[in-house]
Amino acid sequence: MSAATLADTGPGEHPAADTGDTAPPARYLYKHKLWTRVWHWTNVFVFFIMVGSGLGILNAHPHLYWGDHGAQPDHPWLELPHWPGWATIPGSYNLALSRRWHLFFALILAFNLLIFMIVSLANKHFQRDLAIKPKEIAPGHLWYDIKEHLALRFHDAANPTAFNVLQKIAYASVIFGMLPLIIFTGLSLSPGINASWPWLLELFGGRASARSLHFLAMVGLLGFIIVHLALVILAGPIREVGSMITGYWKAPEEH
Repeated sequence: MSAATLADTGPGEHPAADTGDTAPPARYLYKHKLWTRVWHWTNVFVFFIMVGSGLGILNAHPHLYWGDHGAQPDHPWLELPHWPGWATIPGSYNLALSRRWHLFFALILAFNLLIFMIVSLANKHFQRDLAIKPKEIAPGHLWYDIKEHLALRFHDAANPTAFNVLQKIAYASVIFGMLPLIIFTGLSLSPGINASWPWLLELFGGRASARSLHFLAMVGLLGFIIVHLALVILAGPIREVGSMITGYWKAPEEH
């Protein structure tokens, strides 16, 4: 297939099959817009740095509490082990350096999300691809999608590029839930932000609670990433990763 053929292919369309005895070309669908791909791969790099530096910060006091304060005499709701050097950034304990790494990449994470939201509203990506229709959350529809996933059928043959309702729920929970939560709880832990926006710390129930919520949001994002990677492998890693690099997704033969 020529580059010109691909360039003329619009979203959800496929090139016409060749005539003659030769087999028709594979159907390539334009699935991921440029900014979605930039946002995705930036997050891959940023989140890796933030988890490592965050664990380095957590090593200073690996105990979590609820309320305004949390210190050694208090009873934590969760006691964590010290993380080994290979899991933290930097590789040896250095609280100041871990904080610098964490705060710098937190800014990239926050502005990357803000720009992605603005662009996705402008190009109607949210409205067109991620809006959850009432009929999609009906018990029968949800159960059907769950059964399709268990049977390793992840795409609708009639509209292969469309997101199914489980994908919509997962992506919406990350974009509008876990990412904003991890950003704003992180901001609330900054003394400078506390001075300007004291209401933000009060919103999360105090410094200790904000720190706990920040950790839980990170765990939620890690859980999403693990499930996401597992489904990418099951759906065909070359096809799925390739579409997130080029934008074009090769539809399976049955579609």
